[in-house]
Amino acid sequence: MSLAVLKSRALAGMQAPEVTVEVHLANGLPSFTIVGLPETEVKESKDRVRAALQNARFEFPARRITVNLAPADLPKESGRFDLPIALGILAASGQMPADELDKYEFAGELSLSGELRPIRGALAMTYAMHRAGDASGKERSFILPRANADEAALVQDAAIVPADSLLQVCAHFAATDSEARLARHQARAAAARPAYPDFADVKGQAQAKRALEVAAAGGHSVLMVGPPGTGKSMLAARFPGILPLMTDEEALESAAVQSLTSGFTISKWKARPFRAPHHTASGVALVGGGGTPRPGEISLAHRGVLFLDELPEFDRKVLEVLREPLESGHITISRAARQADFPARFQLVAAMNPCPCGYLGHHANRCRCTPDGVARYQDKISGPLLDRIDMQIQVGALPHDELLKQADGEPSNAIAERVECAFERQVKRQGKGNHGLSTGEIDAHCRPDDAGEQLLRNAMSRLNWSARAYHRVLKVARTIADLAGATTIGQAHVAEAIQYRRALREH
Repeated sequence: MSLAVLKSRALAGMQAPEVTVEVHLANGLPSFTIVGLPETEVKESKDRVRAALQNARFEFPARRITVNLAPADLPKESGRFDLPIALGILAASGQMPADELDKYEFAGELSLSGELRPIRGALAMTYAMHRAGDASGKERSFILPRANADEAALVQDAAIVPADSLLQVCAHFAATDSEARLARHQARAAAARPAYPDFADVKGQAQAKRALEVAAAGGHSVLMVGPPGTGKSMLAARFPGILPLMTDEEALESAAVQSLTSGFTISKWKARPFRAPHHTASGVALVGGGGTPRPGEISLAHRGVLFLDELPEFDRKVLEVLREPLESGHITISRAARQADFPARFQLVAAMNPCPCGYLGHHANRCRCTPDGVARYQDKISGPLLDRIDMQIQVGALPHDELLKQADGEPSNAIAERVECAFERQVKRQGKGNHGLSTGEIDAHCRPDDAGEQLLRNAMSRLNWSARAYHRVLKVARTIADLAGATTIGQAHVAEAIQYRRALREH
């Protein structure tokens, strides 16, 4: 047999389209050609495959070898095609059986000794393979490096067959005894609630903790404004620990995005991502991009928290890229030759000082900034972006004598229980968190009583709010009512929600 056909997977954004690896041996001067729009990493696989076959004591055919990666118009990158190319050469040259190759898919980078090295995107590829098998009724097994097995096995019922080397894979197909074959990998048990820093470490700041509890229960974005050293970063770092537990589907989505950058490990399963890019990050770093588009910080924070500290220090153009994904929950990266979609349902938590010196409103340190300087500093955050942030809260500095008298704060577990109960009420009522309600759903589920409606109308008129701000206040008020176990939004719930939009200039 001079032709062998195997299956593998490419990566195109969050998608993992099937790739057919065709290996043909022909007479003529010895050569090794790879076609099918391969990028540099794939072209270099010729040398890795040659050395791996020779060091594994196989014969490298002295013939004209042509490898076609179909479809031809889909770009192929990374070393994941090393394993199927090597197996295709062995099958086409008759050095290993080819009868069962169509029952498997293959991915793995080869070292020069024939060992299998881990690849990125294993979870996304496994998920695509399993979904395609469910649709066609023909389930395949996936042979990949052992280092990726735990990650890939997170896809329930997927047949994962890990291997350590090229020789092990070949022995698997050559074995006549089922006990001599590679064993299917067993998935690990789901992890318990991940460990996060505890809110009990933060003394005082009861109002800020209350606001973050509301934000966690409803999935609302929040901006904390306060002088240096008041605990804004401490509060943000502990915020993921009070968020509702991730569902299996949410955890799989988040892990699949992480696997695209080789940033996922099994220890992070069901742990909410917490991304905190430095304020020098570029727009591409936040959105994602590159010749082969990869996710940026906003997608890596999918189903988790994106924390932007020192918000006005970010370049204004960088901050503006947050506006669309905050509304839509996804990001589309367009290039001349390709387009990639990434999910971006993240919860924005931002922090900033109230003025350039940081001490505006401080009880002890005197602010040295002029009114114009304060206005220019706060204007670095555009009105449209600020309008999309649900809650703006003040994190004030406590006098030293009061701070020393403060008892330990409430632990995260107690806050998380209340958040979980409130979130369950939302799911039972409308099938989603309050932050995701559409305009029609707001009218159906967030209608306040008469006193609350009148208070909200007065606030909207006096503070010149937009229609978006009006709806966001209603959603926050609905969350406050859920935390209180109330079926109707009352005046007190609306009043509290209004206070959460007044930390900066009125929008």
